[in-house]
Amino acid sequence: MLVSVLGFGSIWTRRSRKGAPPGQEFSPRQLVYYNSTGVKVGEKIHSRPRVYGIARFNGVSGCRPDSQDKMLNKVFECEPPCVWNGPPKILFNALLAKPERPDAYLVVVRSDLIGGVPNDTAWLTEGASVISFSECGQDQEAMVVMPAFGWIRGGSGTMFLEPTTARPWHAHWVPSTVA
Repeated sequence: MLVSVLGFGSIWTRRSRKGAPPGQEFSPRQLVYYNSTGVKVGEKIHSRPRVYGIARFNGVSGCRPDSQDKMLNKVFECEPPCVWNGPPKILFNALLAKPERPDAYLVVVRSDLIGGVPNDTAWLTEGASVISFSECGQDQEAMVVMPAFGWIRGGSGTMFLEPTTARPWHAHWVPSTVA
């Protein structure tokens, strides 16, 4: 499955290979990075999961938290989203050498964009997978794998994910014109 990354969640964690001695230094290619959603609680970002899940980036995938801006609008070879050992997950295996038309997009939406989502399932397009969703009070952050032209509905209305014609690995949110 090919997935274009349009956004990252607020929380990153890192792990080294299993069985490694404590304090050993690793190259970025020997590490695994996990990305999830979070919201501001006081002065810090915390996971306040409504749905706890992760996007996993193997070190060999080329994606690291310190270079996340360079990874936006890039296409990765991925495993399809799944639920394994409890939480939803998506595994990003490798960054493509050159972008291709993706099968889906990894998007992160926040309540300041969509006005918050309701507590039912009518807020998300069919075929989308919620990977992680955090909320505290009115603040929300959701990480979703979504097809092109998928929609999300919040307090501010419905927004559609529209790919750019010339560069389909880029996409942007378009508000619905239907009243």
